[in-house]
Amino acid sequence: MRNAPLSLAKAQMAEHWLNPRLREHPRRRVVRSAAGDAFAVDTKDLIQRYLYLFGVWEPHMSHWLETRLKPGDVFVDVGANIGVFSVLGSRLVGSTGSVVAIEASPTFHRRVLQHAELNHCENIRAANVAVSDERKTLTFVLASSNNMGANSIVPYDGSAESRFENEAFPMADVLTPDDVARVRVIKIDVEGAEGSVVRGLAPLLGELRTDVAIAVEITPERMELLGDSAGELLETMRKHGFHMYRLPTDYSAVSYPHAIRHPVPPIRWRDPILGETELIFSRVDAEILR
Repeated sequence: MRNAPLSLAKAQMAEHWLNPRLREHPRRRVVRSAAGDAFAVDTKDLIQRYLYLFGVWEPHMSHWLETRLKPGDVFVDVGANIGVFSVLGSRLVGSTGSVVAIEASPTFHRRVLQHAELNHCENIRAANVAVSDERKTLTFVLASSNNMGANSIVPYDGSAESRFENEAFPMADVLTPDDVARVRVIKIDVEGAEGSVVRGLAPLLGELRTDVAIAVEITPERMELLGDSAGELLETMRKHGFHMYRLPTDYSAVSYPHAIRHPVPPIRWRDPILGETELIFSRVDAEILR
């Protein structure tokens, strides 16, 4: 699946046979990512299944991080999940850099620690907290274990796989002054809570290095259920001198073989945000963010 040619045939096989079979008949294995990092996966879960199948999660984002993070940088991973990007970032920033892996789920926090140990990532500092615009206790709900990364504080009335509470803090209370001074990339993936996370980050935006990049997965419908709006978030970033770029976000198995072979850079985005969108905010003013 990973190394054979004929990406179209691989895509169809992954979409119509392997992906559903590994979801319904899960395997638990330690696998290597395409970059060589080791992860203990359960293929019932979407992210872990794609690591098993393709050796990568979000190919465009992974490629962009590889071009962006350098030795000595700080990488802040908000909503770290099982640590896929934290481990990747750890290798990219090296022994002189550091990674702050922020994950609200106690289960996923333990997985981050497991994968940091498995890959000898001594430069990862894992924080089992949530991030918001003020200190408060948040309740998280997981609707289905088929996508365990979907833990969310968005109100949900249906049957749930799990619920848990954790404390939330503004970003300034989680990061050290050294983190703030040196951070190169902040990645935010918080399933609808991005409005409050960015409000909490806003007081720090003027203190960040001029070449910082902030990646935010924006989910307008979920934001609205929490009383937030994508427009408010975008305006906050504009006021602090950031331009908006978009990365593709296609989570279908059929899209992965092509995306892995042909990752694309962030492209300038001027249109309204109408659905789930991965945005990169940068002070660089260009059509393509290299």
